[in-house]
Amino acid sequence: MSSHKLNVVISSTRPGRVGPVFAKWFADFAKTHGTFDVDLVDLADFDLPVFNEPKHPRLGQYEHEATKKWSASVASGDAFVFVTPEYNYFPPSSLINALTYLSAEWRYKPVGFVSYGGVSGGLRAVQPVKELVTTLSMMPIPAGVPIPGAHSHIKDGVFASNDLIDDAAKTMLGELHKWSVALQPMRA
Repeated sequence: MSSHKLNVVISSTRPGRVGPVFAKWFADFAKTHGTFDVDLVDLADFDLPVFNEPKHPRLGQYEHEATKKWSASVASGDAFVFVTPEYNYFPPSSLINALTYLSAEWRYKPVGFVSYGGVSGGLRAVQPVKELVTTLSMMPIPAGVPIPGAHSHIKDGVFASNDLIDDAAKTMLGELHKWSVALQPMRA
């Protein structure tokens, strides 16, 4: 196993979401790929309210247990993949909120995206998140894994991938690992 840990984050928290189907597939795919130790993280498990910490995140002085738990989860990762839907050409507010909660925990970590939706495969939702993560000193990987027509790929509650999507996942994982290794001295 790798000494680098990848957190695969389910970004939607709404009831009835399909994100866990895609995230489980990607986490299993990443484990098989073998370049990372993989942890599947569900934002819904943290139940983060709209940002409510009284002190600025850069101080790292968190008062709420949900924030402390989220901070520990993020700090444990060397790289991230956000599995995100597209809502109105934008990512879910739960992802923006989760990113905003923290500061130092994100620094010098590469991030990739598995996006899903209609014809665009969620790509429009990824673009504003890439801009946000750069302000957190993260490195967004240009390679991504878009899943257009997302619902048509789900069979009996399981994601049915194809060669095109698998190739995109391999490419992104390779790039994430290169960046994770390159940024390791900065994280130390």
